Amino acid sequence: MTVHWARGGPDLPVALDRGAGPLRIQLQDQLRAAIRDRRLGAGERLPSTRHLAELLGVSRGTVVDVYEQLLAEGYVESAVGSGTRVATMPSGGPARQPPGGAATSAAPRPVEADFEYGIPDLGSVPLTAWSWAVAEATRTMPTAALGDGDPAGCRHLREVVTAYHRRVRSGCAVAEDAVVVSGFRQGLAFVLATLARHGIQRIALEDPGPREHDVIARRAGLSAVPVPVDDHGLDVDRLRRTGARAVLLTPAHQCPTGVALGPSRRRDLVAWADEVDGVILEDDYDAEFRYDRQPVGSLQGLNPARVIALGSVSKTLAPAIRLGWVLAPAPFVAGIVEEKRLSCRDAPGLDQEALALLMESGRFDRHLRRVREIYHARRDVLAAEAELAFGPGRLHGLAAGCHALLRLPDGTSERAVVTTAAIMGVRVNGLAHYRFAPAGAETEPCPPALVLGFGNVSDHQIRRGIRTLAQAVRQQTVPMIRPDVHRSNT
Repeated sequence: MTVHWARGGPDLPVALDRGAGPLRIQLQDQLRAAIRDRRLGAGERLPSTRHLAELLGVSRGTVVDVYEQLLAEGYVESAVGSGTRVATMPSGGPARQPPGGAATSAAPRPVEADFEYGIPDLGSVPLTAWSWAVAEATRTMPTAALGDGDPAGCRHLREVVTAYHRRVRSGCAVAEDAVVVSGFRQGLAFVLATLARHGIQRIALEDPGPREHDVIARRAGLSAVPVPVDDHGLDVDRLRRTGARAVLLTPAHQCPTGVALGPSRRRDLVAWADEVDGVILEDDYDAEFRYDRQPVGSLQGLNPARVIALGSVSKTLAPAIRLGWVLAPAPFVAGIVEEKRLSCRDAPGLDQEALALLMESGRFDRHLRRVREIYHARRDVLAAEAELAFGPGRLHGLAAGCHALLRLPDGTSERAVVTTAAIMGVRVNGLAHYRFAPAGAETEPCPPALVLGFGNVSDHQIRRGIRTLAQAVRQQTVPMIRPDVHRSNT
């Protein structure tokens, strides 16, 4: 894609040596080389002759001569009112190949339905409200706040986030317990590094669970051990056998099975943390999207001395608004702040203030109420289509969140279904995609299943996608799929 620079674009990287021959020849050679190497792309506008002459300290006539020579050679083209632009070079020229190998002309297969997990409805992002918040932050922030701020993050946002957590999630954190980060994963990396400095060497992770958390743990110097998840959430009895002193889990809507951590498991988990002098890392995602009752309270409210809660707006607003927070017990806050200070100083201050204003003004809540209705409706469409195609009782984890688990007939190959569906234009991941095992270890087998994210797909795409998945499964297990999967309506 051509970049359309205004006013001729940024200055060119041209350096003339007045003791190394004619300046006109030097300028010609350097511009030719930049065009051949694709450092100047086809269609890019070159600086005006007057501007480039002033920049290089040469006469305008010298630059005019250079441009005319390049025009004659076919390197540039010129039109009245359009200035001088780089011409399109032959495809066989010495263009630089993209990283990782040679360029390919093969077009990606079109995706008609994408059940990717964890993507919110990008068409419903409240851009008008966000624009208001950014404008209001720009208008009201004092000049002093535009420099490097508190390493823990914007005080206003920390106050708003903790107040929201207390009011909506039954937590008990205050601003001094909060650290603002650039998204969940950054916060997790800071927390794990801090735990390692506190002498914690092993962390337990849900299996199946979110992708790559084991990789992040190992990068922080911890060993990661899997703990099975059943219909009531993380198996705390199995956790006790691991020797871990930390555990990371998704209690409100487990990723990817969709179960909520049961009441007795919640109590057992808190008791385990006291027994081993351990720490619970609570990934608080999807907590705002509950459809059968009020959201379950945060584990942080049960035992604030043992729980570190991590949250972000990646799923409530959009991943592009890269803001999140860590709510930690006092002994860990300083370490997390230090990890952040040495890594990145802070998330963008204007965005932090804008998020605080968005939440404080009520616009954030209005957005959540609106998208909750959207997700609820899509969930109902997904449930109806899955029951029609696969029969009752196959879809699980529908009480909350924006994804569900579709149990496949016994003997079905997840990998074959995923591959076949992709060929037919439907993107989906199997449950095995969310499993991990340490080197040399064996994990318990899980029944075949697909993880269906429905946050960013339309009703029509859901219907199309489920029917395609039924076709993919039917190729292997014809008797297990209902024959009335195809309907006349779309």
